[in-house]
Amino acid sequence: MIRSMTGFGEAAVNEDGVHFFLELRSLNNKYFKTNIRLPDELQALEPEIESHLRKSLTRGTITCVVKVSDTSASAAMSVNHDALSKYIQEVSRTPEVSGGTVQLQLGPLLSLPGVLQPPTDEESQIERARGVLKALLDEAVAHLVSMREREGVFLVEDLMGHRDVIASRLEIISEQAPSAVEEYEKRLRHRVETMLRDAGATAEPVDLIREVAVYAEKSDISEEIARLSGHLDQYRDLLSGVEDRPVGRTLDFLAQEMLREANTIASKSADATISKATVEIKGAIDRIKEQVQNVE
Repeated sequence: MIRSMTGFGEAAVNEDGVHFFLELRSLNNKYFKTNIRLPDELQALEPEIESHLRKSLTRGTITCVVKVSDTSASAAMSVNHDALSKYIQEVSRTPEVSGGTVQLQLGPLLSLPGVLQPPTDEESQIERARGVLKALLDEAVAHLVSMREREGVFLVEDLMGHRDVIASRLEIISEQAPSAVEEYEKRLRHRVETMLRDAGATAEPVDLIREVAVYAEKSDISEEIARLSGHLDQYRDLLSGVEDRPVGRTLDFLAQEMLREANTIASKSADATISKATVEIKGAIDRIKEQVQNVE
């Protein structure tokens, strides 16, 4: 199925008094890139989260934000009593405190470096968060992929519309190509006959045939028409979603190949009808090239 590269997904859960919240945002990118924001105590999980995202997403800039709010008793910091006592002793030696002019307040002392210590059981915190975040990632990724798929439906409609334009103009070119050689032969014959008549001379029919044959060889676009038609068939198959894999890069490459064939057709043929149809084909291909940048 065709997917867009833009999407959003989130998930949250309360686990033993700890609230976990995970948010995913996806934007266009030619490659896969992650921007993971974790609380300081969970930074060790960043490689695991990136690896988990790579299993489900192949292209795009993925921003993952994790927030943790611990309202349980385990979130309380412990007091380093030795450090606090040392601060009190040092402050008590100042004349203002020892003389009673200034009274000690516990609040400011607790904010001094080393007094309050975070929970030391960081390994168990990480282990608990690992399992929770894995489940949240699965849920958020499912929401994000679902949104990508919904947007992908509209992308397919737009891309198929451009494909239909190219196919219809290519049909015009296929029908006009033989007439273009015949028209050239008529113009050449008329021009030569006029010049020879003015000069009082004649030309052998074989000379005209040879000249027309050379032009027909130089302006033959049958191979380009066949290749472009084949590209359109492959393009349609990719958009049909038969292959359950990302096709954005393949579509981008295919659009470049289609443009190459269109440019060759334009350079080989001077016919006005073919030129007009080719311009419209190139315009549709340019729009395809812009739109496939949104496809995963």
